[in-house]
Amino acid sequence: MNAAIRVRQVAKRYGKVQALAGVDLDVTSGEFFGLLGPNGAGKTTLISALAGLVRPDQGTLEVMGYDVIRQYRDARRNLGVVPQELVFDPFFTVRETLRLQSGYFGIRHNDDWIDEILAHLDLTPKADANMRALSGGMKRRVLVAQALVHRPPVIVLDEPTAGVDVELRQGLWQFVRRLNQAGHTIVLTTHYLEEAETLCGRIAMMKAGRVVALDTTANLLRLHSQHSLKIRLANAGALPERLAERAKSIAPGQFVLPLESYDEMGGIFAALQAAGLSIDDFDLAKPDLEDVFVAVMAGA
Repeated sequence: MNAAIRVRQVAKRYGKVQALAGVDLDVTSGEFFGLLGPNGAGKTTLISALAGLVRPDQGTLEVMGYDVIRQYRDARRNLGVVPQELVFDPFFTVRETLRLQSGYFGIRHNDDWIDEILAHLDLTPKADANMRALSGGMKRRVLVAQALVHRPPVIVLDEPTAGVDVELRQGLWQFVRRLNQAGHTIVLTTHYLEEAETLCGRIAMMKAGRVVALDTTANLLRLHSQHSLKIRLANAGALPERLAERAKSIAPGQFVLPLESYDEMGGIFAALQAAGLSIDDFDLAKPDLEDVFVAVMAGA
């Protein structure tokens, strides 16, 4: 399939800080893609370079086949970006803000689509409210609406749910899922790793300006993490030696044992029973993206 985003050997330095150090990345059209990493990993610099706000020192970036430097207008027309920062014009209402944003892309008579966006983002009651009067969560909704107002095929969401209440978060993801199902390419950066695990089919992890992991979400979970057995003992006592070597104590009488396969559970229970230890409670914990992230960052 065609690449909605293509990044080749992109590097960017700010003084002594190497923000990007030769990034290579392809995002396929129609994909829901996650871009993860700790603060300072280079995610926002990469997004700014895609949007033409930062000029890389070397390398090329394309959006829907358009070079972001040589074909800036076409590349920008195909891209919608929701930034981290709450940037807004305090002199206009929500509807006026979206009409102005439409005008930047040469779009007139866009009210039907604006009304649809407002409805999906639960902004209709605030359509005629001044931007200054909105809460932080409402302003973030308007940023999402601005990114969508020219119907771009590629949408980049840079921490879109930071500081947003649970109800809005769920509504926003329902809307974004519909956009993705309609063929829009979505690129998401977030520190809420459960969101990325649920939404993204493929994930790239960045550290110190480099991509240090890139695979499907399922493969990352399978390769970099494992199931574990959490046990709470009813009576105090030392674990059998062969279990104590691999167990992690999380509280008095509570342990976590990593599992290579479910077949190990029977042997663990038998060993505990043979040692005279009884189980008050146990839980089988599935691997999650947080475990993967910690493992990848530690070994990157």
